[in-house]
Amino acid sequence: MLNLARRLGDGEQIAVGVPPAADAAPVLPAPGSEPASGTEPGTAAAPAPPGASGGKIDLNTATASDLDALPGVGPVTAKKIIDWRSANGRFSRVEQLREIDGIGERRFAQLQELVRV
Repeated sequence: MLNLARRLGDGEQIAVGVPPAADAAPVLPAPGSEPASGTEPGTAAAPAPPGASGGKIDLNTATASDLDALPGVGPVTAKKIIDWRSANGRFSRVEQLREIDGIGERRFAQLQELVRV
């Protein structure tokens, strides 16, 4: 079942009425929702966010597309992260994301558990 009230992150896509792509992340039910076994054919839940499986994205090696896949990070913010890395060298702490224009307290709270250095 598709949650119409759920907020989407920048760049996040939800396919409705089409079969999932072969390389798509596994479909996991949202917390507090019913298992996917009762879903109607042709509907899919949102894919799990990056890092949900425990694999965090390394800020020092991530590509623009890796960063773009994070919730709240679109192509512009991904470019800013890579530009920061080019100008300042490697990230030594995840908290350095706060130095990037466009990553405030709320967005940082979303990202800090999904990234590592």
